[in-house]
Amino acid sequence: MAEVQFCGVSRRYAGGLEALRNLDLTVQDGEYLILVGPSGCGKSTALRLLAGLDKPTTGEIKIGGSTVNDLGPGERDIAMVFQNYALYPHMTVYGNLAYGLRQRKTPRRDIEQRVREIAAILEIGELLDRKPGQLSGGQRQRVAMGRALVRKPRAFLLDEPLSNLDAKLRTQVRGELKRLHREYPVTSIYVTHDQTEAMTLGDRLCVMSKGEVQQIGSPDDIYNRPANTFVATFMGNPPMSLVPASVSGGVLQIAGAAVHSVAAPDGPATAGVRPEHVTVQPAATAPDAAVGAVVDFCEPLGSHVLVHTLVHVDGEPARVVVAAPPGTFYDPGAAVALGLSPEKTYLFDAETGSAVRSRERISLG
Repeated sequence: MAEVQFCGVSRRYAGGLEALRNLDLTVQDGEYLILVGPSGCGKSTALRLLAGLDKPTTGEIKIGGSTVNDLGPGERDIAMVFQNYALYPHMTVYGNLAYGLRQRKTPRRDIEQRVREIAAILEIGELLDRKPGQLSGGQRQRVAMGRALVRKPRAFLLDEPLSNLDAKLRTQVRGELKRLHREYPVTSIYVTHDQTEAMTLGDRLCVMSKGEVQQIGSPDDIYNRPANTFVATFMGNPPMSLVPASVSGGVLQIAGAAVHSVAAPDGPATAGVRPEHVTVQPAATAPDAAVGAVVDFCEPLGSHVLVHTLVHVDGEPARVVVAAPPGTFYDPGAAVALGLSPEKTYLFDAETGSAVRSRERISLG
């Protein structure tokens, strides 16, 4: 295992496209770090640079304290798992697991020991005589992970490995990945656009957009202390709702309602609230501090109901989603009032989108 470092790493392509811009990131020995963001944000580029499949335009990449910019993929002692499994179809599971060790001329006895050990950890010992075509998607993904782990690499890279699985199987394999890292704590960097995968798997998350880091922190930091509106709306399902607001005399005002006091300078702002932190009730019974809204539609989801509302600010509608108790229902067009908790209302700069108020320090990396 080894520490991985990106030191001011950028990657520019012909035509001026900058896929990655000045990435500074340290992944601790044995840590499980998630690179998460929308398509084109630079996360897969960072992984390819680390794997040696591409070269940085500027900056240094270090593994175990040594710069590896000029080393080829085979010299970096890392292993990578792709979303398409990349198994050899003519080989058995045993052959796929043993292939990398045989290429390195590992003694046969050591190959047997390592393959059996990893197969036991991944619970695929009974599949060793089968070929990939005889396996389910989840089984093939475990074989792909085993082929990487059997080498005892210094770092383990995973490029959206669950994207080809159905929703139920993704949940199952996600749990297996978490267990695997607990039992076999290799330094791991996992790339995904799925914020649920990111939140459930990572020790830390690195949220990216347009080639730049937006925030680095624990899942709790990212979800509860977002650095800006991008992080706030990207992480969470449904995402955080954003509403134009203003601060006057230390009081947050939204759509004419004086909501609550805030420790922020006077002026325009953007207020953010997560669905589980908003309450909804009929407008006729609402307190003065509630924000007036109109129901757009309701989504019953069994454990709760998502009430989609529209708050009109200066004639423009802003959508606010409320996670309400089961059985809640409002007709479309019904006038309602939204209650916002002072402790769970976020404030962002109206121009830059950066967090104005945070209960704890925000980590930008």
